[in-house]
Amino acid sequence: MNVQWNQQAREVLKGASQSNDYFNTHTFKEGSFPIKIPLEYANLIDKDNPNDPLLRQVQPQTSTCQSGYTLAPLNDEDNSPIDGLIHKYPNRVLLIASQVCAIHCQYCFRQNFDYSQHDALSNWTNIERYIANDNNINEVILSGGDPLSLNDQKLAGLVNSIESIKHIDTLRIHSRSAVVMPSRITSELVKLLNTTRLRVIMVFHVNHENELSAQFAKAIKQFQGVTLLNQSVLLKGVNDHVSCLKNLSLALHKIGILPYYLHMLDKVSGAENYFIDDATAINLHQQLQTCLSGYLVPKLVRDSGKKSKTWLL
Repeated sequence: MNVQWNQQAREVLKGASQSNDYFNTHTFKEGSFPIKIPLEYANLIDKDNPNDPLLRQVQPQTSTCQSGYTLAPLNDEDNSPIDGLIHKYPNRVLLIASQVCAIHCQYCFRQNFDYSQHDALSNWTNIERYIANDNNINEVILSGGDPLSLNDQKLAGLVNSIESIKHIDTLRIHSRSAVVMPSRITSELVKLLNTTRLRVIMVFHVNHENELSAQFAKAIKQFQGVTLLNQSVLLKGVNDHVSCLKNLSLALHKIGILPYYLHMLDKVSGAENYFIDDATAINLHQQLQTCLSGYLVPKLVRDSGKKSKTWLL
């Protein structure tokens, strides 16, 4: 077990008081979603810049309730035939591998999700039976929370169980934790993903180039035969300029990650101040296409909570 990772997982800023002390400010206020910031991420924030794009993502925003914002914007539970499993697309299922994440991003669409009921490990017997009985399913996605909140032993057990289902050939892992706490990319994790019979796709969640630390870039070089993708969320005050999006794509590609999705904000209550309207988003995306090679332009999409994503372009 990686001692450094476990220490880092415990050494996080929690609540407004700790955050204000660390950043030498009085601007953190308690919100509906508890503040949680790993030190590996906090160290990347410019303490002298109150508008730092990384800071803005973890600082509760003062916002007024607006029409269309709800506690559960994607209605995941409506697409959950088995506790711990979400099945929106015919060929793949998403498992809620963990209820924990290394960081609390204040725009997180699952911040109000009922994780106590939807835990893949606790419900694995029923989940395994469900997947095994549907030969149309060939891909399993691990999400959360964050699947890398599981220790290497638990994650290996889950991956090995998925491997045992013969018609599953692809494993996709969605992780924010790997970015904000790169110490989580342990030698045990690398070995697991490099040696599984499954085709592995790692989808990181990076919104700004400043999140790409040297430690993260070095850690992901250990992956061999693993497809590395990124999905971002378009956020006001964070990455809503074409230069930010361009620099992010170039920085990702430089370290071996391909831009995949640029998501419109999921309208979760409390995230109103991150909102960018469709016309602005489309204009930004069109500008991005003029200054990047096509393979570096992420797809601009909206998740409606239904059985398909909406491509804005």
